[in-house]
Amino acid sequence: MGKRLISMATLLALLTTGITAATAAGQQEVGFAGVVDAKGNIRLPDDFRLNMTHLGSWFAPSGDASGFHDVYADTDSVKAFHRDGKFPNGAILVKELRGAESGNFTTGENVSYSKAEVKQWFVMVKDSQNRFAGNPAWGDGWGWALFKPGATDTNVGGNYKESCLGCHQPAKQSDWIYLQAYPSLTRH
Repeated sequence: MGKRLISMATLLALLTTGITAATAAGQQEVGFAGVVDAKGNIRLPDDFRLNMTHLGSWFAPSGDASGFHDVYADTDSVKAFHRDGKFPNGAILVKELRGAESGNFTTGENVSYSKAEVKQWFVMVKDSQNRFAGNPAWGDGWGWALFKPGATDTNVGGNYKESCLGCHQPAKQSDWIYLQAYPSLTRH
């Protein structure tokens, strides 16, 4: 009594869309919120700047990734991180990379600011259950995606082991996430 029964068809539908029976029964797991389809294809979340929490920003002064890196996470995952000290399954992180310019302002000389044009977006989706084994965009507890302007429906990241892990290797001990620039993850 008091337990929810889920049909096998419903359970299969939930599992293939990245949502578990635990979520359907009201337990603590964040869903993939329409960002991942049944095959594990990741898409750039709609209106993420309005609907997600800004975790913080990085500034890379030179190199291919130069510019401002603004990082966002779904709000439920930020709440879970405050509670548990880690991102839950289904957590969605978006990094938006914009170029930078500098100018002299009343706040100082040579002040850097981000340009309007976006260079690219990175999306990571937490999945410690290995739901999409065999999909080269998934592994090591996450789904990994890269999107370019003009092709926001296509993950051009390819195999995450070749295109993503090299940059994230120094953050392996913190679940592949650099946490240093994210004041939103600390409680006030």
